[in-house]
Amino acid sequence: MAYILCIETSTTNCSVALAQDDKVMVLEEDYDTKYSHAERLHNFIDKAVKKAGLSLQDLSAVAVSKGPGSYTGLRIGVSAAKGLCYALDIPLISVPTLNSLALQITESKENNYIIPMIDARRMEVYSAVFSSSYKEIRETKAEILDETSFFDLLQKGKVYFIGNGVAKFSEICKNNNAIFIQNKLPSANEMAILSFSKFVKKDFEDVSYFEPYYLKDFVTG
Repeated sequence: MAYILCIETSTTNCSVALAQDDKVMVLEEDYDTKYSHAERLHNFIDKAVKKAGLSLQDLSAVAVSKGPGSYTGLRIGVSAAKGLCYALDIPLISVPTLNSLALQITESKENNYIIPMIDARRMEVYSAVFSSSYKEIRETKAEILDETSFFDLLQKGKVYFIGNGVAKFSEICKNNNAIFIQNKLPSANEMAILSFSKFVKKDFEDVSYFEPYYLKDFVTG
C-alpha cells in the first residue's frame, strides 16, 4: 500500500490530493482566479495529510504536475515537492499536466477525441491530443489558435476541449463536433491514477536535477 501526495500548481488552481494507491482520500484545492500557491500550498499539504489521519512520515512518494503551464506556479509546486522528497527521503514522481487534465473527460465515446488546452498568452495554448481511451496521439506543443485549428480531427468525430484555453477557442471555432468543457482546470484529483502507475513501475525522477516542463521560455502568470 502506498500513500502518495499529489501537487498541482500549473494554473490558478492550487490543488493537493492525498491518495492511497490510486484512490484519492483527501482533496484540498482553490479555484481562485489569482495565483495563491505561495500562500496556500503548504497549508493545503498539512490539511490533506491530517484529514487522512497520517503524518508526512507516512508518505511513500510525492507526485507533482510537471507542466506545461504557469512558470511561477510550476516552480512553486516543484520546489515544494522536491523539498518534501529530500526531507523524507522518498521518491519524486512527475505527472504531465495535460494527461491528468484529459482524465476529467469521462463521457467521450469510441472515435471521439480529447484535447486539453492550457492558456498561454494572446491566442496561444499548450495542448495535446488524446483518444477516448486517454492514449496520447499527438504530443504536447504550443500553438496559436485560428479558425482552422484541429480541423482534421473535427471532421472525424466529436472533440472534447477542456482547460482554461477553451474560452478563447470557443469564440472562433463554430464546428458542431466541438464540445467545449468550460471552467475546468488541472487538479490533483486526477493525478492519483497516473502517479500510482508510475510508482508501481518505479518510474521516478532524479530529485536533484528534475525541472518543470516549461515547453517555452518564461511566461508570466
